[in-house]
Amino acid sequence: MDDSWEDFGWERLGDGVGRRRLPGWDATVALVAGAEGVLLFDTGSTLREGVELRRQAEGLLGRRVTHIALSHPHFDHVLGAAAFAGTQVYGAMGVGDLLRGGAEELRASAVEHGVPEEAAAGAVDALVVPQHEVCGEWTLDLGGRRVVLADVGPGHTGQDLAVLVPGGGAEPAVVLCGDLVEESGEPQAGPDAVASRWPAALERLLALGGEDALYVPGHGAVVDAAFVRAQRAALAERFGVA
Repeated sequence: MDDSWEDFGWERLGDGVGRRRLPGWDATVALVAGAEGVLLFDTGSTLREGVELRRQAEGLLGRRVTHIALSHPHFDHVLGAAAFAGTQVYGAMGVGDLLRGGAEELRASAVEHGVPEEAAAGAVDALVVPQHEVCGEWTLDLGGRRVVLADVGPGHTGQDLAVLVPGGGAEPAVVLCGDLVEESGEPQAGPDAVASRWPAALERLLALGGEDALYVPGHGAVVDAAFVRAQRAALAERFGVA
């Protein structure tokens, strides 16, 4: 396995684990590699971005992505998925119906945020709907490495999926949080946010990873449990949640 993450513009988080902050919206994608499988967490905002991520993953690891986990159904996290033919795609419970019924809203959101009309339309036309929906927790065996997919929402949206990469030896666990946690700015709450349950979703993230884990936001720098607790308190105050 090639761990020269920095050569590809990625940040190494552990053995076979790394993430990249994409240009434009600073959205995070992450790779988790086992002996037999490779999981990609989120896929970028266009097919072109997805193709670039596919090439980088193959350059880094010498093999193809086999599994994709989509953190939530916003354009900057899902529209690159069609670049990964033959993968097994996972999302939180209910995300399939939402994507199937909300393709036009997804396209409009992408264009509103600056994706060229043709690129947005092409990505939506090729939109990948998860074959597997996670209710509770789902353990994936990537070959010598097991990761846990957890439906921890609702919060940022009605379908928020996190991934736990358990630690080992001197390496801490890694929790891929999606936009339930943001470091580069205040967490964004759009019309599909479930504000009353967002703080509880962060409690579930903390229970999943524990005190010593690395928490990887959907946007921004890697944070610790103290940051997640502080953001939970700020969200509770912001939305008037006891």
